[in-house]
Amino acid sequence: MVGVDGSDSSADALRWAAGQARLTGADLHAVYVWDFPSAYGWAWSPGFTAVDLAAESRKSLDAMLAEVFDGDAGVPLVARAERGHAADVLVKVSRDADLLVVGSRGRGAFADMLLGSVSLHCAQHAGCPVVIIRHHDQ
Repeated sequence: MVGVDGSDSSADALRWAAGQARLTGADLHAVYVWDFPSAYGWAWSPGFTAVDLAAESRKSLDAMLAEVFDGDAGVPLVARAERGHAADVLVKVSRDADLLVVGSRGRGAFADMLLGSVSLHCAQHAGCPVVIIRHHDQ
């Protein structure tokens, strides 16, 4: 199981998870988590009903899978977009997984020393082992 959010670190996590799935003969499950923006009043702004966040999230997931794997992950691939808070959804899906792989993004010099809130929550609460992949510029 791999959490995907469109970031460079999640692309690296996706590649790593695919390699691990090939080595172990497992299926690869990619999960993209989305939710409605929490800003007060946003849901009532003009045009809100015209936005299908579930469909947009699925498009983002499909685009990332196409970019990372160029059409072939090399293993059976199950992809889904789920609504909710990323950490909560990933912990929930980890209960049915052998391994959860997530990326971790830093936001500057100090933040680079820390895990992100989602990856930290997953490491503490997942129902299976967790691998956290850090992206480093080449």
